[in-house]
Amino acid sequence: MPRFLTDHFTLEEMLFSQTAERLGIPNKPSAAEVGNLVKLCEQVLEPLRVGLELPLVVSSGFRSPPLNRSIGGAADSQHQFGQAADITCPPISVKVLFKDIINRRLPFDQLIYEGGRKSQWVHVSYASAATNRGEILIATFPANGSAIYRKVSKAAALAF
Repeated sequence: MPRFLTDHFTLEEMLFSQTAERLGIPNKPSAAEVGNLVKLCEQVLEPLRVGLELPLVVSSGFRSPPLNRSIGGAADSQHQFGQAADITCPPISVKVLFKDIINRRLPFDQLIYEGGRKSQWVHVSYASAATNRGEILIATFPANGSAIYRKVSKAAALAF
């Protein structure tokens, strides 16, 4: 398997999970899933990284189904197929990063601002040029712990 998926993203960082390490959960992608990670990096993450001229931190990339279940991920999470990453860019706010992805017109399938009480991140996915939905959501996390996802227009996201 390739070490580098693009100039700035390694396979290792797209697979790393503290939860998997701590619980001993295997997190090994298939060749097809690695191919999806390459597309995600080539089409979205690398152009974003180069455009920002700042490093991106991937907090969650590929997740094996057992890992996804252990963290309470959605049953149909694109992370399980190597099509999604949760990212931050510490020099800028998560909200600025979220809006920047929209303004750069990157070809995402789904873009979610995840506004948790303790942490915030941007979820971005890429399926294929033919099937990307361009869906934008804003997630909030009430005290009961369940996420609430609200689909928004591009204009509403940029005004957020």
